[in-house]
Amino acid sequence: MNIQRKLYLDKLIKKKGNGLIKVITGLRRSGKSYLLFNIFKKHLTESGTAADHIIEMSFEGYENRQYRNADLFYPYVKEKITDSRTYYILLDEVQLLDSFEEVLNGFLHIPNADVYVTGSNAKFLSRDIITEFRGRGDEIYISPLSFAEFMQCYSGDRYMGLGEYMAYGGLPYLINLQSHEEKAAYLKNIFEETYITDIINRHSLRGKAEFNELIDILSSSVGSLTNPNKLSATFKSVKNVKVSPLTLTNYIGYLEDSFLIKSAKRYDVKGKKYINSPFKYYFTDVGLRNARLNFRQTEETHLMENVIYNELIIRGYNVDVGIVTSFGADGKTRKQSEVDFVCNSASKRYYIQSALTVSDEGKSQQEQYSLLHINDSFKKIIIVKDPIVTRFNENGILLMNIYDFLLNYDSLDF
Repeated sequence: MNIQRKLYLDKLIKKKGNGLIKVITGLRRSGKSYLLFNIFKKHLTESGTAADHIIEMSFEGYENRQYRNADLFYPYVKEKITDSRTYYILLDEVQLLDSFEEVLNGFLHIPNADVYVTGSNAKFLSRDIITEFRGRGDEIYISPLSFAEFMQCYSGDRYMGLGEYMAYGGLPYLINLQSHEEKAAYLKNIFEETYITDIINRHSLRGKAEFNELIDILSSSVGSLTNPNKLSATFKSVKNVKVSPLTLTNYIGYLEDSFLIKSAKRYDVKGKKYINSPFKYYFTDVGLRNARLNFRQTEETHLMENVIYNELIIRGYNVDVGIVTSFGADGKTRKQSEVDFVCNSASKRYYIQSALTVSDEGKSQQEQYSLLHINDSFKKIIIVKDPIVTRFNENGILLMNIYDFLLNYDSLDF
């Protein structure tokens, strides 16, 4: 079944002919190649682009291995450009092309070339492009399937669908698989054979055991505050292994650069400043996280928080963890409470709490506490897994069920 990834197609369409290299990045197996060679190519064809004005190459394919040599590939493309009409150059896994920065810079000097590339490693690709192109690279980040995209091809209701999504995540290939055994095997295999092996080989890691242990720790503590110093202490006390904070910082960087995890900084809401440490780490795909732990630790609270975080990233928000300071009745007792997410986009800001339920008064008060101590006028929201009616409560806080949130792209503007 084809999933029309309209959000990303629209972004590509808006960037057509802008004079920049369009760089599609994201987690391996998240659908970058399909977006470029199927969805976007179909758009070009239906818009009247002739087949001979679409030049495409996948450098990952064995049959194209000779074109990984820049001295062969660049002339190959130049020979195909024979008139003044626009030529669309679509390149997959361009980091496998040697001297790819120079080749892409060369394409920038062809006035009727419009170039689109995919890559799977942020540090190796997009950060280099930012340096090499001096502002002439335009990045489009693609996530695994959102819940709304997942539901386009799921035959059950949204309640069953969310359970499936929170268990296995949104990697597109999973829609072809039926049983738990098939899905678990796929996720475990690509985690180990694609992501981890790729990182270890790229960075020539010697501490493979420590690196894998770090992944297990981060998988087990999704949504928990931590930092390299705390992690180093954990290795020492629990594993009796000495791993320096600097080494762990590098390891975390490798995971982020491969798009496996993302970090959320802490933000002092009243002080209007960032707190350098600790951070929270979330998995780009919860199915990969669950597979890493052999589906043993599937606590709804953590998974729901991770799913909400990913959805906010998909919608283009900058997402932080909020810290709110309040004082007791005596005016002296100081208390810090947390807002799960502080979301910013241009002039918009939302404060969001994630909660399984607010069915009893105690739980409701607990979830509202930090929000009620924020004195600005930005919208305050509690997203609840219970299928409640989305509404504002007596304190002006929006209570929204997670299904309404995930299935409506503009739900925060309710």
